[in-house]
Amino acid sequence: MTGSEAPSPFRLVYVPGVMPDKWVRIWNERQPGVPLALTQVPAGAAAGRLRDGEADAGLVRLPVDRAVFSAIPLYTEQTVVVVPKDHLVTAVDEVTPEDLSDEIVLHPLDDVLDWERGLPGQPAFERPATTADAVELVAAGIGVLIVPLSLARLHHRKDLTHRPLADAPESSVALAWPQDATTDLVEDFIGIVRGRTVNSTRGRRQAPAQEKPKRTPQPRKPSGANRRGASGGAPKGGRRGGPRRRS
Repeated sequence: MTGSEAPSPFRLVYVPGVMPDKWVRIWNERQPGVPLALTQVPAGAAAGRLRDGEADAGLVRLPVDRAVFSAIPLYTEQTVVVVPKDHLVTAVDEVTPEDLSDEIVLHPLDDVLDWERGLPGQPAFERPATTADAVELVAAGIGVLIVPLSLARLHHRKDLTHRPLADAPESSVALAWPQDATTDLVEDFIGIVRGRTVNSTRGRRQAPAQEKPKRTPQPRKPSGANRRGASGGAPKGGRRGGPRRRS
């Protein structure tokens, strides 16, 4: 790579409701030489972007095709019902599906919840195209909407509020990437979302450990060296005093 060429970015897609700011900030601190290209995509389009090689990893909603993608679940969201502020259900702390039995419950085409047991309440005459469109209908008094908490916050309006919905399906968010494209940069981002420290080598090739310097053995003193003359006296058998006077 020449000096004029910019480094290839790490391409991350994320779905509405996910807030990747913290992870992006840590990436920029740890990888200042690798820009992070962040793109929001509809929840239903994230898998296609990853499969087609248009992104390196994605913050997506489960489930994903585990035959194609690796995924690390990150958290599961609370499910809430969005209603006008003057709606009757605002009098309770938690709503049950039975509380919505007489309500028109909007079901947008981009809904991310899996309603295996069926949507509570009464169906609308037509499904809104998007969650944003459904929120506008709720504000107009046409029905109520059931979504993950993050989407209720994303589409917040002053004239609307929300309450937790019991016995409802939940949506889980995960980091996903193609199984055959687990690069070093993907491993780096995995470490970030899992909270690893910057010095962690988990999942990466470890550098060989450095050998400790060998100690040079010190020569041993001759046996008895400390005993002879230790008291400063004369050698054994010697005589003290000056030389004898010759007669």
